[in-house]
Amino acid sequence: MPGIAATPALAEKLAKLGLVRADDLVLHLPLRYEDETALVAIAAAPWGEPVQIEAMVADVAVQFRPRRQLVARVCDAAGDELTLRFLNFYGSQTKQLESARDSGRPLRLFGEIKQGFFGPEMVHPRYRVVDAAAPLPEALTPVYPTTAGVSQAALRKLIAAALAAADLGEILDAAFCARHALTPFADAVGFLHAPPPGAPLGALQSREHPAWRRIKFDELLAQQLSLRRAFLARRERGAPVLAASGELGRQLRARLPFALTGAQQRVVAEIERDLAQPFPMQRLLQGDVGSGKTVVAALAACRAIEAGWQAAFMAPTEILAEQHYLKLKAWLEPLGVRVAWLAGSLKAAAKRAMQMEAASEAQLVVGTHALIQDAVDFAKLGLAIVDEQHRFGVQQRLALRKKGGDAASGAIPHQLMMSATPIPRTLAMSYYADLDVSVLDELPPGRTPVKTKLISDARRDAVIAGVRAAVAEGRQAYWVCPLIEESEKLQLQTALDTHALLAEELAGLTVGLVHGRLKADEKARTMAAFAAGEIDVLVATTVIEVGVDVPNASLMVIEHAERFGLSQLHQLRGRVGRGAHESVCALLYAGPLSATARARLKIIFEHTDGFEIARQDLHLRGPGEFIGSRQSGVPLLRYADLELDTALIELARTEAERLLCDNPAAVERHLARWLGSREELLKV
Repeated sequence: MPGIAATPALAEKLAKLGLVRADDLVLHLPLRYEDETALVAIAAAPWGEPVQIEAMVADVAVQFRPRRQLVARVCDAAGDELTLRFLNFYGSQTKQLESARDSGRPLRLFGEIKQGFFGPEMVHPRYRVVDAAAPLPEALTPVYPTTAGVSQAALRKLIAAALAAADLGEILDAAFCARHALTPFADAVGFLHAPPPGAPLGALQSREHPAWRRIKFDELLAQQLSLRRAFLARRERGAPVLAASGELGRQLRARLPFALTGAQQRVVAEIERDLAQPFPMQRLLQGDVGSGKTVVAALAACRAIEAGWQAAFMAPTEILAEQHYLKLKAWLEPLGVRVAWLAGSLKAAAKRAMQMEAASEAQLVVGTHALIQDAVDFAKLGLAIVDEQHRFGVQQRLALRKKGGDAASGAIPHQLMMSATPIPRTLAMSYYADLDVSVLDELPPGRTPVKTKLISDARRDAVIAGVRAAVAEGRQAYWVCPLIEESEKLQLQTALDTHALLAEELAGLTVGLVHGRLKADEKARTMAAFAAGEIDVLVATTVIEVGVDVPNASLMVIEHAERFGLSQLHQLRGRVGRGAHESVCALLYAGPLSATARARLKIIFEHTDGFEIARQDLHLRGPGEFIGSRQSGVPLLRYADLELDTALIELARTEAERLLCDNPAAVERHLARWLGSREELLKV
């Protein structure tokens, strides 16, 4: 670690915390603070709050009732007494306290005073033996995030050395900082590592102090700079210019049994403008369940195909990929487009045939992860479409791009990523700053609102009766379960048991079963039978979460809804309400509910707007869990808060654009400070 004295063993432990350079230590900021700058008399100390007391040891004893414990009695200068109680202790502690008693040296104690059996007491206080009139610290004591083997004392010493060794020079323009009330960087980190006595502890702990505001801005600026630089670097690589007359797209629109919504028309125009550029499109298409993303992707594929290139369409599950394949084949093959299907479940001979077709005459290839296997080569891939993009890792999305383009010129295919999990605006501004984002904010006409009902599983019989009534009216129903087999840890109703139960309870009706462990052809047959109306009730796991489109299904029952995430519940609910009939989503839950489960069910019950659900989901889970660090590839924010710091995100975006244009040296210094060697071209 340059400029920092650390043994190899300690350096290895520090690396686990991401502390490799002096700059890393400078930016390793406290979780909280303890005020050891003042002494409080025992009589004046507020109970239940951390305080520091200086007292003499009057008595020390090891007691054995009700359990073995070390007990000491101390007195402060006013003569007031306090009991110290240690339930876990070493023999050396007993000797240390006895030595303090015998020598008359005082203890400095830090902890909370509470009412004990024999008056005020501290349980397991932090303490040290000091000399009489020993000076008090001149700053609040920082408490840092740490790991096993790295003590707070060691961290404080290393960070103090790093503050002296690192370059804390100002990177931002002084006028910019003054205009936006941003504390100078060196002042901000110096203050946060060592706040003076009397510093506003509340504002520091809640990260609302001006020094914290500067750190949050710098962190957001580093994120914006890294993402925007990656965006610009990709533009330098070049991409095929997919300019065409648009005749194929017009033919497809003419054959569709519906008209495009205004939102779809707007997004198609945005994508077609991108495809006509000589640099790669990197666009995220997001839209709520049922907003019509697939037809937008089909029109984008038409533009690539008409320009003489291939398009690939990758989906995360075989059920979803096959649904896309069947729909796209029905739309495009009558127009003369060769549509191929490639999935891992294909027999070896069929898979080889499809791989050969992808490498030759296929114009649109639809499939799962099988599209990115080494054996698959595309003849002339110009557009890569990734559905439910958050289900794929960064390298998987990159692998599809690597399958096409022009190796000689370094050009890469255009990429369109789609998501039916709406992304809150603040998340899009920060974590997706290297993407162009299109939003389908309008549902096609004819979609009926879905009623959501919360029902205790004690009323299961009434729900089953409701299913029978819906089928009697000519409708169909889904019954979704979270597990396939019994789990010792999660005693949930399983798909297998539920299928057997419903087949018995709904005698006379056809009850189907589909789950992830079925063979692909079995799943396909079952889904086709359900779509054709041959199955009345489909018991399923979450394999039907996305993409399944059966307009006659008007009832969705979700077993153990309290176990599902908000986005899953919203996606599942979107499988009904696709026809003209009133639809219901019944959320069966088992009590007692945890506070988090209750909050999730309340949100899904009260809201149908996917963006509002996503916003509240982000608030509940935080960005790391919402987007998944593995999928995003983006460094997670440590200090900035997406909800509280929206204004700072906007400011960081604006300043990042200016610095990239006007001050590349400042960009390098800022990214080196915050990311060091960890900066990558993200979201390739």
